[in-house]
Amino acid sequence: MKIIVCIKQVPDPEHAKMDAKSGTVVREGVELMINPFDLYAVEEGLRLKEKMRGEVVAISMGPPQAEEALREVIGMGVDQCILLTSRDFAGADTWATSYTLAKACQKIGDYDVIICGKQAIDGDTAQVGPGIAAQLGIPQITFVRKIDEISEKNIKAERLVEGGYEVISSPLPILITVVKEINEPRLPTLKGRLNAKKAEIAHWGPEEIAADKDKIGINGSPTKVDEIFTPDLSKDGKIFNIEQLDAAAEEIVKKQKEMGLI
Repeated sequence: MKIIVCIKQVPDPEHAKMDAKSGTVVREGVELMINPFDLYAVEEGLRLKEKMRGEVVAISMGPPQAEEALREVIGMGVDQCILLTSRDFAGADTWATSYTLAKACQKIGDYDVIICGKQAIDGDTAQVGPGIAAQLGIPQITFVRKIDEISEKNIKAERLVEGGYEVISSPLPILITVVKEINEPRLPTLKGRLNAKKAEIAHWGPEEIAADKDKIGINGSPTKVDEIFTPDLSKDGKIFNIEQLDAAAEEIVKKQKEMGLI
C-alpha cells in the first residue's frame, strides 16, 4: 500500500507575522514548525504502513527551508520525502495549492490513500485536502477520527461531526483529512534522526510535475487579499442594575436592529 501524506511548515503562532502589502504570511526570519494537525496525518500514515506493509511518502510545498519539516517526519519513520519548491509556487491560495499538490500526487502515482491534517493553523480554511481530492477526482472523507477497517480495496472510517460521528465506507484510492482524536503522534527515534540527516529529499518544480504555470502560485490564485488590518477594539458598554432589566432588554434589541442582526 502506498500512502501519501501532505505536510506544511507554518510559522509558530507566537511569532507569526503578516505582510500588509501582499496579504501573505511572512515565513522568512520567523520560527517555523510542522503544522500540528499534519503530525496526526503522518502518524496515521505510519500506522497504516505498519498494518498494510506499505510505504509512506511525505510531500510539502514551500521554500527550501521546508526541508527541515520533511527531515523531521523521516525521523518518525516516513520512507520518502518530496519538496515542491519554486518561486513560481509562491503566494498560492488554497485552490492553487491543491492543484500543485494534486499534480505531485499524480507524478508519484499508484497511491492508495492520501492523508492530510484537517487544516493548517496559519490559514484555518480546511480547503486544501478536499481540493486535492477534487483535482484528482477521488473520494474523500474529512475530519476522520478513526479508521475502523481498511483493505487493499476499501476503507471504513468514522467522521467527526457536531454532536457525534458518521461511519462512512468508500473504495480506494481515497483522500482523508484527520483530527487530533485519531492518534497520538510518535516522537522521532535516534535511528530516525540519523537517517533524516543523510536522507536525500527530492526537489520538484513546475516542470517536474507538469504543472500549468497559469494555475500555480499567486498568478494562478483566484482569491486575492485586498487589505489586512487590525480592527479597532471598542470597550464602550453600558451597565444596568437588577432593577433595570426591562430597559436593558429594550436597549439590546434596539442595538441589534441598528446592526441589522434582527
